[in-house]
Amino acid sequence: MADKNLETLFHETLKDIYYAERKILSALRKMARAAQSEDLKTAFKTHEEETQTQVERLSQVFELIGKRPRGKTCDAIEGIIAEGEDIMEEFKGSPALDAGLLAAAQAVEHYEITRYGTLKAWAQVLGMDEAASLLDQTLQEESATDEKLTGLAESVINAAAATGQEAA
Repeated sequence: MADKNLETLFHETLKDIYYAERKILSALRKMARAAQSEDLKTAFKTHEEETQTQVERLSQVFELIGKRPRGKTCDAIEGIIAEGEDIMEEFKGSPALDAGLLAAAQAVEHYEITRYGTLKAWAQVLGMDEAASLLDQTLQEESATDEKLTGLAESVINAAAATGQEAA
C-alpha cells in the first residue's frame, strides 16, 4: 500500500481530467454544430479553443511530475457527454434544444471545476507550486466559462425555450 499515496492519487486524477478534456473537445464540436443560437455556437467554439490550451497545460503538468501525458477512462465525463448527446437527439429542432445543450455544457463545467480545484489543492499540499499555478489558470477559465454560460442562459436561451422561440 506504500504506493497508494496522495502523489499517486494526484497522478490518477490528472489522467482522468486529461481523458475528460480530450473527450470534451470532440463534444464541443458536436454541440456547436447542434446549437441553434449563434451566441451559443460562438460560446462553444470559443471554449473549444480554450480547452485545447487546457489540454496543453495538462501536458505541462504531466511533464513537471515526470510522467507521460495519457488519459484514463473517466466514467463521469462519459455519462455527462452521453446525456448531452441524448438532448441533441431528443430535442433536435426544438426551441428547448439550446437550453438543454447549455445545461449539459454547465454539467461539464461543474465537473471540471471540481477536478481542477481538487488537483490544485493537492498540488499545493505536495509542494508542486508550478503545477498548482497551471491548474489554477484552468480552474479560473472553467469558472469564467460557467459564468458566461449562466449569463447566456439567463439573458436569452431559457426565455426563448420557455416561449417556444429560437434564441437569436
